[in-house]
Amino acid sequence: MFKKILIANRGEIACRVIKTARRMGIQTVAVHSEADKRALFVEMADEAVCIGPAPSAQSYLVADKIIAACKQTGAEAVHPGYGFLSENAEFSRRLEEEGIKFIGPKHYSVAKMGDKIESKKLAIEANVNTIPGYNDAISGPDEAVEIARGIGYPVMIKASAGGGGKGLRVAFNDKEAHEGFASCVNEAKNAFGDDRVFIEKYVLEPRHIEIQVLGDSHGNYVYLNERDCSIQRRHQKVIEEAPSPFVDPEMRKAMGEQAVALARAVNYESAGTVEFVVSGATKEFYFLEMNTRLQVEHPVTEYITGLDLVEQMIRVAAGETLPLTQADVGIDGWSMECRINAEDPFRGFLPSTGRLVKFAPPLERDGVRVDTGVYDGGEISMFYDSMIAKLIVHGKDRDDAIQKMRDALNEFVIRGISSNIPFQAALLQHPRFCSGNFNTGFIAEEYPQGFDASMVPHDDPGLLAAVATFARMRYIERAVQISGQMAGHGRSVKKDLVVLMGADKYPVSVSDLAGGMRIRQGDKTYDIVSDWTFRDLLFSGTVNGVPVCLQIERRGLRYHITHFGLQVQPMVMTEVATTLLERMPEKQPPDLSKFLLSPMPGLLREVAVQPGQEVKAGEKLAVIEAMKMENVLKAEQDCVVKKVVAHPGASLTVDEIIIEFE
Repeated sequence: MFKKILIANRGEIACRVIKTARRMGIQTVAVHSEADKRALFVEMADEAVCIGPAPSAQSYLVADKIIAACKQTGAEAVHPGYGFLSENAEFSRRLEEEGIKFIGPKHYSVAKMGDKIESKKLAIEANVNTIPGYNDAISGPDEAVEIARGIGYPVMIKASAGGGGKGLRVAFNDKEAHEGFASCVNEAKNAFGDDRVFIEKYVLEPRHIEIQVLGDSHGNYVYLNERDCSIQRRHQKVIEEAPSPFVDPEMRKAMGEQAVALARAVNYESAGTVEFVVSGATKEFYFLEMNTRLQVEHPVTEYITGLDLVEQMIRVAAGETLPLTQADVGIDGWSMECRINAEDPFRGFLPSTGRLVKFAPPLERDGVRVDTGVYDGGEISMFYDSMIAKLIVHGKDRDDAIQKMRDALNEFVIRGISSNIPFQAALLQHPRFCSGNFNTGFIAEEYPQGFDASMVPHDDPGLLAAVATFARMRYIERAVQISGQMAGHGRSVKKDLVVLMGADKYPVSVSDLAGGMRIRQGDKTYDIVSDWTFRDLLFSGTVNGVPVCLQIERRGLRYHITHFGLQVQPMVMTEVATTLLERMPEKQPPDLSKFLLSPMPGLLREVAVQPGQEVKAGEKLAVIEAMKMENVLKAEQDCVVKKVVAHPGASLTVDEIIIEFE
């Protein structure tokens, strides 16, 4: 077994590999960019080597620097994590030449299966079901349009070396095919250093179901059931689960056997994932691609099989035999994973960067796991992926797993940046998701105009009004204690107040209750018992004897409450104060319609217009790159450009002016 390994990655996956290596008694080396010098994975590793500036192309994607770090530290093997060089055959080959083990498949397997075009040809040879398409690299956007017409719209345009939703577009017409090809090429070149793109038929109403495989150097192979990754936004996975609510035992066996046949055809050694697109109507499945690396969503497989996949990768790389046969593989309960991303779901999921003023994930316990690479007070950079944590749960069945995830999301406190937690919570209570009847178009179909707070229902808004009142009274108690003026104050005196929440009013009355307060609102009574204080962001207690957990904090006159994805900002005041507030004039926002503002922090890659140019609605104005994704800004209406304020190469802040219009 290895004594020391190097992790050629960053963030949560680097932390994840370090944890397993530490348990196995293996020392670890972290490589990091200048931007990551204070990152959690650097602190966790036994040794750390800086390999360059923040941009990945100058650090994490430079094989020479990683090999030099191995020689400098004496690392015997490299775990590549996912992304970066994890599916780079040349990197794997270089390591082998230097006598350093690659904790993953051999370079020839990576070359054959990591290349999406070649892997499809091999799948056909191995009698694996494949999707109709054009399997050779495409020279340019005009050829892409011709090929798309020949296949028939809709088509999927994909980077050959792609993964993680990057370098991928769906086109329904010539214009989208032309633009999508250009974006795919740019994203693929920046993320993977390989700009080849191919096109295939897009299966309508598809489910994304993948099979986890394991192989060793002794000719042994197993498939570890399936993962359903159909809940996606912009082709990036949002929620993953294992097993799939759609797959029956017969289908699982057929998909698993095809996945193993493909792995066997290339002498695959290590953990790998064969992705299939499955028709929801016919249950026909087609090979999509093989990821020759560990997947982001691997923890759900670990939960239902009891295996540590990172450990198995390390042991296979060290020449050991798989510890199980196919007959030993079972399914224990149900597991789900939510990707916690630094993005604002209420602003079109735009990236959110900055300092984590507060980062307090739920406590890990039986059936609740958090994989993260950030910490309280850390910085979220614009240079890397938006995912800051993975929340994974394990339940006895699917309903139990959903409830555990909902409860855990309630406990997840993030401040300083925006996160997609409200959106995740909304998905988990959506009837269609709960039924298991969904496909990869679920989010686009259910939220066609985007996501906002009105789309998050709450069973009992009166409960939130009651908790806001409870918080208000606790603040009064504290203020009275500080001032020392106890006479005539306290919970024992009945208080009549009004809670303003959105457009609704909730008259409430407060009276004393042993260990808490009794709050009456209309014909409802809420007996709240909690030791919550104004210093706590997490409210934990019981309401009418039922455990309740939510987030609450005071900002000015408002109490910001988050519960099951719903975010409200109620005010609690007297009837007189409510009347005065209604008479206050509303401040009108400034008119910004004559400006194109940057909707996110990021790098301005392109300005597509010039001063004096007439622009039609829908035409491209600029391209911003943030968190390894291209974001195309288009004109909302016909206009004329007056001035270009920001130029390509500029680092933009939120709401910074890019273009001024006439």
